[in-house]
Amino acid sequence: MTTSAELLNALKIDRNAAPPPSRKGLWIGLAVAGVVLVVGAVIALRAGKPVAVRTAEVVAIGSGGAASAAVLDASGYVVARRMATVSAKITGRVREVLIEEGQKVKEGQVLARLDPVDAEAQRALSASQLAASESQIASVQAQLTQAEADAARLATLVQQSLVSRAQYEQALAQRDTLRAQLATARRNAQVAAASLRIADNGVDNTVVRAPFDGVIIAKAAQPGEIVSPLSAGGGFTRTGIGTLVDMESLEVEVEVGEAYIGRVKPGMPTQTALNAYPDWKIPGKVIAIIPAADRGKATVKVRVSLDARGDPRIVPDMGARVSFLEEAAPQQRNETTGVLVPAAAIVRRGDKDVAFVVSGGKVVERPLVLGRTLGDDRQVLRGLSAGEQVVLEPPETLADGMRVTRAADDEEQQ
Repeated sequence: MTTSAELLNALKIDRNAAPPPSRKGLWIGLAVAGVVLVVGAVIALRAGKPVAVRTAEVVAIGSGGAASAAVLDASGYVVARRMATVSAKITGRVREVLIEEGQKVKEGQVLARLDPVDAEAQRALSASQLAASESQIASVQAQLTQAEADAARLATLVQQSLVSRAQYEQALAQRDTLRAQLATARRNAQVAAASLRIADNGVDNTVVRAPFDGVIIAKAAQPGEIVSPLSAGGGFTRTGIGTLVDMESLEVEVEVGEAYIGRVKPGMPTQTALNAYPDWKIPGKVIAIIPAADRGKATVKVRVSLDARGDPRIVPDMGARVSFLEEAAPQQRNETTGVLVPAAAIVRRGDKDVAFVVSGGKVVERPLVLGRTLGDDRQVLRGLSAGEQVVLEPPETLADGMRVTRAADDEEQQ
């Protein structure tokens, strides 16, 4: 049996025994392992499949006297200064149409032909009248030759008193009459020749030709329809064959509010963005300010040129937005005014504005010093250089050093 002394000895605390293991070291080890795992995951993510992104090029502004900032934005439309509804000069039935929408034509090219039956009949009549007049000239000329010979012979005989003077005077009268008839016949022949030329023009008017180089944007008539330049249309009557536009004459027409028209000057530089191609900035300048205001809208029309006119992407009636740019002051023209970047490329990371530059297949995060807002773009004073490629609409997960690939390149490979 266990005695009471042994039980008391069992309850004693051994002061010399080793202390139990601490849990603090365990937590430190777990934390270090977690950090290692996170770092490894980030490294694996960056080394994994590249992120597909869209990019845009950084554009330099404000150097060498170029426009430095937009003083005004206005909306308008692309218009053609040289546009014509091509029609026949006469009324007639269409025999054939040789054009289609989108077709390029040269000046003088045949676009359509009308039925020439009436015009050719008129020409044949005029040709017959000219032939008859020429035949009459020949007949009168022969008679006049005979009359002049008779008058000369009688002149000799009357001097010898072999014939009466009355016979001689009658011969002279006959000669003068034939001379007058010959002059009349020649005039009639001239009239017949002029009538034939008019008839030739009538036949030529049945052929519709292009008045200038351009592109067909509308085909208005079909074979069998009646075309009349003097008619208002209706039924099967058309006023024209088609509409022709000179694409080299395209420009933008915008309406500027009266309160801001003072900021616009003829010849000042502009930058136009078409609604169909918002990322395409087309340089140009103010051609003219129309000296008339719209009372209802309180606006003034301004004509703006396009340096890229003739480009097939620009077509009439396209919507456009024009930025009127101010010229840098002479004392500022040698100063750096930064670069132009799409606003979609700039994001907030923490307490600073940054952009991600694509370099060597990876992105580099750049802090930016921003300037003015220029339409859909932002002026960047520091942080970027002209010609660099920046990521548009960078995702939240995009970080410095991550591998990327351009979305356009991915689509081409697929």
